[in-house]
Amino acid sequence: MTRRWFSLLSLLMAAALALPLLAGPASAQSLDDLRAAGKIGERYDGFAVARDSNLKDMVVEINAKRREIYENEASKLGVSLGEVGKVYAAKIVKQVPNGTWILTADGDWLQK
Repeated sequence: MTRRWFSLLSLLMAAALALPLLAGPASAQSLDDLRAAGKIGERYDGFAVARDSNLKDMVVEINAKRREIYENEASKLGVSLGEVGKVYAAKIVKQVPNGTWILTADGDWLQK
């Protein structure tokens, strides 16, 4: 149990350091602008969602980078990718701008 808490604490610290890497590719509009406009949402599992079909390719790139980070962290800490994603999701949700849509584990969309 203690090792698990230590692993999750380590994950939280790593998440704080890696959050800037989760933004994805640069574009004419920033990810935060797209979130605030409701065009890109965030999921409970740490992955982004295209709420505008024109942004699907961008979200695929963002999620590919996130998956790589989550897999590396999960491997290092001996936890599941899902656990890592949920920790990152909590950090992401705290940092997203108002207006961002968040998809909960229950399938409900909530606006920050």
